[in-house]
Amino acid sequence: MMVEAPLLKALPGIRHAFFTRQGGVSTGPYTSLNGGLGSNDAEANVMENRSRMAGALGVEPAHLVMCWQVHSAICVPMTAPWTRPEAPQADAIATNVPGLAATVTIADCGPVLFADPVARVVAAAHSGWKGAFGGVIEATVARMETFGARRGDIRAVIGPLIRQPSYEVGEDFIARFLDADRTFARFFAPADRPHHSLFDLPGFIAHRLREARIDHVEDLGLDTYTDPERFFSYRRMTHRKEPDYGRLVAAIVLE
Repeated sequence: MMVEAPLLKALPGIRHAFFTRQGGVSTGPYTSLNGGLGSNDAEANVMENRSRMAGALGVEPAHLVMCWQVHSAICVPMTAPWTRPEAPQADAIATNVPGLAATVTIADCGPVLFADPVARVVAAAHSGWKGAFGGVIEATVARMETFGARRGDIRAVIGPLIRQPSYEVGEDFIARFLDADRTFARFFAPADRPHHSLFDLPGFIAHRLREARIDHVEDLGLDTYTDPERFFSYRRMTHRKEPDYGRLVAAIVLE
């Protein structure tokens, strides 16, 4: 049902999970632990799935708190849970309130979970290429600092996401990165098609974490695209011409 990171699991008083697609009640393309209210899955199934995830983390279902994700570089503070209609448009959440789970959904983009075990601050970021390029990692760290976190104490884990062998991109995508910094060429490898490359999203996220002076980083090395038994994937859905896709959930909470 879920994957845990050794770096975070070792921290006392903090629970986290990178949930897989297994262990829920949804059917069809959403089989089975779909956490995405933005999908066309039956709402009752999604709510039951989210209730199971909340139970695994030891929180109330309403305390599995998510934003309206818009591929931004915005991290919002959370001091109380909000309802779905009240959810802010943002792509990361930070909190120091026990029992509130900072939560993101993904289906190829990178979930990054953060924890400062000293200041007792946690955060979750949804980091696709737009967010990573735009600064969602840096924004999350800065927001954690407003709660008293220190960069030297923060642990960060990169969860399941699309990996370089599965992530083919075109010339416009490549040019955007190289125009910003020519050294970003190291995150691209040759693809089979002319004028295309393979993009290393987790490598780029790890670079952003290092630039933000986060020294304790773990990458789980899991590829959403190539593991359909465990993970949903937007790009795989597109290539297979499937009607829709489920969303994976990553969350972290202070006990």
